[in-house]
Amino acid sequence: MRKHIVAGNWKMNNDLAETETLITALKSKTKTTDAEVMIAPAFTNLWQAYQTLKDNDVIEVIAQNMHAATNGAYTGEISADMLKSIGVNTVILGHSERREYFKETDASLAKKVDAALAKDMRVIFCFGEELADRKSGNEENIVGSQIKNALFHLDASAFKNIVLAYEPVWAIGTGETASPEQAQDMHAFIRKTLADQYGYEIANEVSILYGGSVKPANAKEIFGKPDVDGGLIGGASLKAEDFFAIVNAF
Repeated sequence: MRKHIVAGNWKMNNDLAETETLITALKSKTKTTDAEVMIAPAFTNLWQAYQTLKDNDVIEVIAQNMHAATNGAYTGEISADMLKSIGVNTVILGHSERREYFKETDASLAKKVDAALAKDMRVIFCFGEELADRKSGNEENIVGSQIKNALFHLDASAFKNIVLAYEPVWAIGTGETASPEQAQDMHAFIRKTLADQYGYEIANEVSILYGGSVKPANAKEIFGKPDVDGGLIGGASLKAEDFFAIVNAF
């Protein structure tokens, strides 16, 4: 049975003191839940976040990104081994902001996925179409190619460590949100794409998250769709009350 997951991507927000304050608030609210709960603070705060939560069984600390290389002359980059050494075992890869601002491609992301899996890390792999693709009716071609190009070289067994996150780029940080029906339609297409390559047994075990302006007001309806297994949450994850309400939508 696939897992329900709510992951908070804090992006480039919160210094150390703000991180500790938010984690303390989340710990006090998130006692038990039917969902896996994750938070992705900035790199500089991962160790402290892990230390603060290491005795907490509910909230996992994850990373926002990593490099494909094990080590070397890559100034400013972080490897899988570095993350593992501080207790971080899950990483977000392929976020639309990484694709747009840092020019990450399907090919470069495939290498990152391979590097993470080689170290037995879990990957939250992101993908999604832009507004022009949606308006032109090309969204399934875009989403399908992003998944195939970055992931379909993998053996079926690798998908036990992969979570998919569909994020319509036009609904990230814009206040726009795909309707629950639009989210379900795309998630069903994603699951069928997986099934066509690996079979329905594998496809039905992979959690697919929705990422695109999820809020307390719409989370329950979105999460209620049969192929939506949770959310990758941006802005709302920076407010303990909002994030707690989204987690409780399950």
